Amino acid sequence: MLLDSINKANDIKKLHKEEYEALAQEIRDFLIHKISISGGHLASNLGVVELTMAMHLVLELPEDKIIWDVGHQSYTHKLLTGRRDGFDELRRYGGISGFPKRRESRCDAFDTGHSSTSISAGLGYVEASRIQGKNNTIISVIGDGALTGGMAYEALNNASQCKRNFIIILNDNEMSISRNVGGMSSYLSGLRAGKLYNNLKAGVMNGLNHIPIYGERMIERIRRTKSGIKQLLIPGMLFEDMGITYLGPVDGHDITQLTKLIKEAKNLDHAVLLHVLTKKGKGYEPAEKHPSRFHGVEPFSVETGLPLKKKQGPNYTDVFSSSMVRLAEKYPELVAITAAMPDGTGLRKFRERYPRRFFDVGIAEEHAVTFAAGMAAAGMKPVVAIYSSFLQRAYDQIIHDVCIQNLPVIFAVDRAGVVGSDGETHQGIFDLSFLSNIPNMNIFAPMNKYELADALCFAMELSAPLAIRYPRGAAWDGLKEFRAPVEFGKSQILYKERSIALLAVGSMVRTAVEVREQLKKEGYCITIVNVRFVLPLDQNCLDELSRDHELFVTMEENVLNGGFGVKVTRYAEENELPVHVMNVALPNIYMEHGSVDLLKKEAGIDAETVKKRIRKYWTEKYGKIWGNRA
Repeated sequence: MLLDSINKANDIKKLHKEEYEALAQEIRDFLIHKISISGGHLASNLGVVELTMAMHLVLELPEDKIIWDVGHQSYTHKLLTGRRDGFDELRRYGGISGFPKRRESRCDAFDTGHSSTSISAGLGYVEASRIQGKNNTIISVIGDGALTGGMAYEALNNASQCKRNFIIILNDNEMSISRNVGGMSSYLSGLRAGKLYNNLKAGVMNGLNHIPIYGERMIERIRRTKSGIKQLLIPGMLFEDMGITYLGPVDGHDITQLTKLIKEAKNLDHAVLLHVLTKKGKGYEPAEKHPSRFHGVEPFSVETGLPLKKKQGPNYTDVFSSSMVRLAEKYPELVAITAAMPDGTGLRKFRERYPRRFFDVGIAEEHAVTFAAGMAAAGMKPVVAIYSSFLQRAYDQIIHDVCIQNLPVIFAVDRAGVVGSDGETHQGIFDLSFLSNIPNMNIFAPMNKYELADALCFAMELSAPLAIRYPRGAAWDGLKEFRAPVEFGKSQILYKERSIALLAVGSMVRTAVEVREQLKKEGYCITIVNVRFVLPLDQNCLDELSRDHELFVTMEENVLNGGFGVKVTRYAEENELPVHVMNVALPNIYMEHGSVDLLKKEAGIDAETVKKRIRKYWTEKYGKIWGNRA
């Protein structure tokens, strides 16, 4: 196998040109096989095999830098930099990440996981290299979808002022900018990037500048004429008008053309954008036919493309999806907004049923929130469905545009808590902290699928901002017998006993039930509170429980700092409640990738660990015999 000869960066250069196509096929076969076992991002990686190979053939890694936008398409890059053996533990705890990680390899220039970041980071590298006197090549790879994010345009605006080489590769896998892959575009790209053309252009302009009076007029006329010709012949005028040279489009699966253009792009002393057309899922028919389904996949059958594990009932996203469709029938003012994730957030059914009330704003979370604020101010009831880890990007808009005006925007915060294999950039473990410190914000965390549906109904009648946060995965249907109407700011006592009260937020109610069952067998008396509202804090409930409980145990799937537990601790101290407070929360770290159950255990929020902490505390404080406690 040709892959056997690639054990470190730049080994690909030892191969002959005639072997490139065979290597590309080996890489695709390898990725399909490994991802079918581990799960991961398949379609995007199959689409950039030749592009990645071309960059590695031209560049000298790790001195030169490749910065991947989002980064989920970096698997081939990892293979070509000597990490093939690590794919057996891809996205598993302690194994290699599914995204670029600087701690893994010097060839990973920048950690990424969110969209629209690569041009900014790349430009930072370019200017740092200039100051440091380096002459290395920096390439930022960005997808056409990522160009819907405003940060990318902020970076392009600054890149246009760059006075040294900076290559931006636009990986266009939807042909959303141009469908042309013709001889004229290739000819113009090669001509305009060539040294002869650019030297000639500089010489002519310098010469004309020395002609009194008429020189400047001639230059301006040439510029106008050139611009007019470009408008007719060059599809990348958006970038040209910003001062960024546009090359392409080029077939992203033609290694010869790719290497040629990347080499030509290196000759320019300013920012250049190379437009590359690729096919998502290339080389694997199921992924080519259904690229969105194979964006992020669980283990699957290579022969059929179908998941190996059958879905066990609805997940929380499904419950949200069905609830939205039902509510839309009752509330004509209800509108749904998503940031490029109608399928991931469960809004596809809503879009099909109510297309005029559905808005996909692209990868633009900031715009999504302020857009929702505008609709709310105009009398609509917007639901903004965004993953917890991506909602972070719109923090200013939540404060400035929604909460200061106390507008009734509903935030459907999906993937809240530990999400697993995607790692640090995707764990939804900060939302309680960053949302609960905003005046006028309200936060609800449903304990099961019934409460999620009920919370959405409640939200439609609330004239204030409300965030409903729910986890990834199968929707729990336990404790149905405790289903009760949602009352603003009120917690729900599920089991009332004495001495120890478990104050559980959302998904942690299920864990609290397990803890209670285990401790009951040992003679402990345990109260369980379904917190429901993290904000506003149910102070009356805390006051009531403090009369016959010695210990509050707060339980949340969020980092400790700024979370629910800290607020309960502070309230108890400030009001001198006669209780001790134990906080069960995630450590204040960026949690790496791994299975959800394993990560919870490592973080100490699983039922067994919580039970041991409570037992240890109580034994040290009051002695071992529970029955002696009145």
